[in-house]
Amino acid sequence: MFNFFLLILIYSGIYALMALGQNIITGYGGLLSLTQAGFFAIGSYATAILTTRFGWSFWATLPAALILSAFFGLLIGLPTLRLKGDYLAIATLGFGEIVRNVLNNWDSVTRGPMGIQRIPMPDLFGFTINPYKKYAFLVMVFVFVGIAYFIFQRLARSRMGRALSAVREDEIAAQSMGINITTYKVFAFILGASVAGLAGSLQAVFSLSVTPGTYTFMVSVMVLCMVVLGGMGNFKASILGAFIIQLISYFPQLTGLSSVIPPQFKQILFGLILVVMMIWRPQGLLGREETRYGKKVAKSRKGGAR
Repeated sequence: MFNFFLLILIYSGIYALMALGQNIITGYGGLLSLTQAGFFAIGSYATAILTTRFGWSFWATLPAALILSAFFGLLIGLPTLRLKGDYLAIATLGFGEIVRNVLNNWDSVTRGPMGIQRIPMPDLFGFTINPYKKYAFLVMVFVFVGIAYFIFQRLARSRMGRALSAVREDEIAAQSMGINITTYKVFAFILGASVAGLAGSLQAVFSLSVTPGTYTFMVSVMVLCMVVLGGMGNFKASILGAFIIQLISYFPQLTGLSSVIPPQFKQILFGLILVVMMIWRPQGLLGREETRYGKKVAKSRKGGAR
């Protein structure tokens, strides 16, 4: 049971990375994207192909996975800038399905439905980070989560974060204030895609194999549920949401009811979570994290007047 709980924590960390990326796109940029599964798949396959075919180490594949995912984030971001709401969600969903079908049919590169097996374990200073032992891998995953969280928190409190929040609230007002809407929206997609690619790399070396069936539409829905459940615009909430959703996902196995609960349990439950949260608590469990720029400025002005 304890090993199973470690497994849940590891997957919580991997999905937390994707949720952080989803939060910068949806929570700060206000863009309803359903394509994290596509970027997740690109990062996984980049690591799998480079390690098995070209002999790269895991650490050397990380920049490649990040850059490749960010490039596809740019590709999907530019043509969908004129779309909003449901139309944007459908377009990004289409991209995720295209990625999955390409992986499923490009046999010469991805080995098709069979996927890629025997991915080598990552090494660090001569120490092999064995996913079967889990402890070291758990530490590595949450080091990446901590780094991503720190970077995104800094970005959220910077000019970029305030600009994205302004775009989310009112694009016309933001543009009238001199904010380049196109630049910030595309940059949000690039950031969200790159961290999803990082999560994909970690997933590849944890499972030591990749198959196209892993990166379905439900992965994107799950990540969106994590952000909505925790609270959009709050990175701590994204990590909390990832842990709660993973607990729910593995609930049948934890309780020994996997033979009784139908396979559609997760899909039904995720849909129910989205509906309930939108009706009863649209701000999420922790709510949006408010910055204090206005309060600090107000205090300084008051003190200056005195």
